[in-house]
Amino acid sequence: MAVSDRARPTARFAQMLSAGAAAGLPLVSFAFILGIWSAVGLSGVVNEAIFPAPWSVWSATVEMWQNGTLQKDLAKSLGRAGTGFAIGATLGVVLGLLTGRVALVRTLLNPFLNLLRPIPAIALVPVAIVWFGIGEGSKYFVVSYTVFLTVWFNTHHGMEYVPDIYMRASRSLGASRLREFVTVVLPAAAPHIFAGIRLGVALAFLSLVAAELSGASSGIGFRLQEARQYVRTDRMFSLLIILGILGAVTDLIVHRIGKKLVHWEQG
Repeated sequence: MAVSDRARPTARFAQMLSAGAAAGLPLVSFAFILGIWSAVGLSGVVNEAIFPAPWSVWSATVEMWQNGTLQKDLAKSLGRAGTGFAIGATLGVVLGLLTGRVALVRTLLNPFLNLLRPIPAIALVPVAIVWFGIGEGSKYFVVSYTVFLTVWFNTHHGMEYVPDIYMRASRSLGASRLREFVTVVLPAAAPHIFAGIRLGVALAFLSLVAAELSGASSGIGFRLQEARQYVRTDRMFSLLIILGILGAVTDLIVHRIGKKLVHWEQG
């Protein structure tokens, strides 16, 4: 008993070391890339106007923050991405539930939705501007369209491929259709649904930039376009890095929420 008690702190310490090492690996990767980037900047091999050094990118970030444009653009872009994602994800989940379980809806809509899937978001920007103008509606449409198709496909796939043994077991126990749907079908499809939602978050930022590159007067995409016109590659790199950080943090949050809500997937 005493040996077991002494072993527990050791095991916990080993787990903490392992978790710390796993968390530190990304930092090692970033430090490595930053070192190479700095070395290239110091060497002077590449023109600073084409490939800015890390300190130039940092200075551009501070400049945009101090004059207030960065905060304004971040707020606009996050609002557009959040609204478009909420609309697209909600429609995607609802329609995916229907096409996955209702044969008539699946027959009527699946061929059309599969036809839409290869169309990139940027190709819809001109149509969105014609339909909704250059206001916020066109941005919401482009983002929600991209998110909707991704979430719909994953939800549909999850609902369609619930193992038959689960269905037979629930019916043999006398479960009603509603109870079978809530307690068997939805939990079995939930990992696919959350996978689609997680992918939809990344695509929301991707399509957001496409929507903001034309017909916008604010936002990260608009500021990228403006930086290109003035050949401010330092600002372009800064904005791209900020986009990457935003996407990574949002993805991590959604992933953590998914692990909490769909904890049975880990088994």
